[in-house]
Amino acid sequence: MSRYFTEEHEWIDVDGESATVGITDYAQEQLGDIVFAEVPAAGTELAKGGDAAVVESVKAASDIYAPVSGTVTEGNGALEEDPALVNSDPEGDGWFFRITLSDTGELEALMNENAYKAFVDGL
Repeated sequence: MSRYFTEEHEWIDVDGESATVGITDYAQEQLGDIVFAEVPAAGTELAKGGDAAVVESVKAASDIYAPVSGTVTEGNGALEEDPALVNSDPEGDGWFFRITLSDTGELEALMNENAYKAFVDGL
C-alpha cells in the first residue's frame, strides 16, 4: 500500500485500484476540535480536486477535496456519530471515504511522505 499527500492536506492510501482518503494530522491541528463531518455516499462520482466531504470545527468549516477522480465505495459513517475521531486518529480511524480510482495516473501529481513533510515544514 502506498500513501500520497496533497497540498490541501489530504492523504490517500492506495491499494491497487482502491484507496482510502482522509486529512492529515497537520490539517486537523489547524482546524481544532472537529464537531461535524459529512462524508460522501457510496456511488458518488468525484473529480480530482473537487469537493468530496465537509468538516466543521470550533474554528471553521472546511471542504475536503478528492485527491484523485473515482467512485466512492464507502463513506466513514462512524464520523457522523463521532466526528472527534478525526482529532484522535486523523490518519487512521478518522478516514473520510474509500474510492475506486478511475485514473491511477493522477497519483503522479501527488506528494510522497518525504515531500509532504518538506512542504509542511515550509509553511
